[in-house]
Amino acid sequence: MLLYLFALAMVYLLPGPDMILLLQTGARHGRSQALTTALGLGIARACHVALAALGLAALFKAAPWTFDIVRLAGAAYLLWIGVRMLRPGSLALLSADHEGARRTLSWRGALQQGLLTNLLNPKALLFCSVLLPQFIDAHAGPVATQFLGLGVTLVAVGLLFDSCYALAGAWIGQWLDKSPRAQRLQQWLFGGLLIGFAVRLAFIQQA
Repeated sequence: MLLYLFALAMVYLLPGPDMILLLQTGARHGRSQALTTALGLGIARACHVALAALGLAALFKAAPWTFDIVRLAGAAYLLWIGVRMLRPGSLALLSADHEGARRTLSWRGALQQGLLTNLLNPKALLFCSVLLPQFIDAHAGPVATQFLGLGVTLVAVGLLFDSCYALAGAWIGQWLDKSPRAQRLQQWLFGGLLIGFAVRLAFIQQA
């Protein structure tokens, strides 16, 4: 279990679209919306664990076009979010306007963007399908129970890391209120990174 937790920690510490989305949401919309986005990511990971248990990864292998559909849909969604960040006026440059901008993202929108960002990433499903079986011992009890325990742990650890990123993003937002130049930099940095992740996902192939 310690090795499993270490592996999860290493994965969640790697920069990716989930992390960037949480930092940007916290910086622009505040702590509550960022934590709601983290909840959406957690729900998506739970879905990936369930789909991995049902063998959907095997379907990706048997019918590669299904993998491509999810991959391209995920890339398009990340691209849409990244471009939306870069649009003129997408990030308020004055403190008062910034506080108003934080209220533009509804709870439902925050939950949805977290859910779709992770759910439309086929690599997240393949990660669950590859990682979890490695820590299952056929002699240690029912496989389904072990898979469930490992899946719950994966979701819980991910939610812990995501909550930290959400809070960090909110702290960044408080600092950005004092610096219009830093706000512009944050806007272009986070938007550019998400567009980069979208391009990478669009061209990624199954292992």
